[in-house]
Amino acid sequence: MSASATVRVMSPEEIAARAGGEVPYLLFPERATLFAERAMRLRQLAGTHPMGDYLRFIAELATVQQQLMGEGAGWAPPAAEALDQAALGGQPPLAASAGAPDARWHTVLRSLVAQVRPKAPAGAAAALQTLADADDVFLDRQADALLQGLHSGLDLACAPVVAAALQVAWTRWVLDTQDAATSAGTAGQALAKAPFGRVDDESRCPCCGSLPVASITRHSGEFAGQRYLSCSLCSTQWQMSRIRCTHCGSTEKLAYQSLATGDDAEGEGSRAAQAAVQAETCDTCHHTLKILHTDRDPLIDVTADDLASLTLDLLVADAGYQRHGQNLMLFFGEAVESPPPDPAADATPPPGRS
Repeated sequence: MSASATVRVMSPEEIAARAGGEVPYLLFPERATLFAERAMRLRQLAGTHPMGDYLRFIAELATVQQQLMGEGAGWAPPAAEALDQAALGGQPPLAASAGAPDARWHTVLRSLVAQVRPKAPAGAAAALQTLADADDVFLDRQADALLQGLHSGLDLACAPVVAAALQVAWTRWVLDTQDAATSAGTAGQALAKAPFGRVDDESRCPCCGSLPVASITRHSGEFAGQRYLSCSLCSTQWQMSRIRCTHCGSTEKLAYQSLATGDDAEGEGSRAAQAAVQAETCDTCHHTLKILHTDRDPLIDVTADDLASLTLDLLVADAGYQRHGQNLMLFFGEAVESPPPDPAADATPPPGRS
């Protein structure tokens, strides 16, 4: 691991000139392609990757997630009064901490399990059987623990599959709520104004309040030079200025780490400085979050590339940095906001791996 020497940062004036106007604060996921593109990227990354079996398993999950995005009735947006109350309080209107939108997520989960089991690796069989046999009470307890960021009582082997179902539910809920702002939507109810906007805690998703997976820089059209955080639950992306800690907001004592080593690790043109995946570390709060660069690899998918660069997480954790974000497709033995775990001791092996 090596700190990159220099990161090219445009001035606000340059960014505005290249963007050609106001930069959108929110970027919503593409309903028809989100999980399909993730599955494609996961399979591409799997190759000879040490976690290849697991990446392919998550790709199978993503493939079924995409199918489930178009099944069943839509998800009704909250009442206009609830949206107004959230806006006035600076809170996300579809807060994950309040629980799933309704019990239909159970159906999503059971369909996900049924379709994934025939193609799942042997190591995932026990967890999938547990979920297939589980009653609604067990599923709700797992979901509540996951959505609250509490690992006490959470079945770590089942958690990625539970999270996959919740991702479908929240992504659809966000998109259906956004659609209802401009049309009759899926609930037969038009909202008077945009349901989503800025919230008090800009380090969390403005739609559901979840932690980000990572941040991603964009370099085309109106988004040129902009950095967005990507939600781990609903995949909404929200803009945050670059060279700023995503956890504490500090603009000082930031560094960029990568897996480049040796003679190519130093200098502005080095592999470290030009790495598509870097870890932004903050020595003010000792937190870290990855930053992924689409100009260096246009095929990047935040969730997939974050999983495939797990080694970088382990190295920065070993250096004393605590991850600000989370990837719901891989769980460790400690809660997100507790001190960093010892990866060798606490990491739960992915299904199909020992």
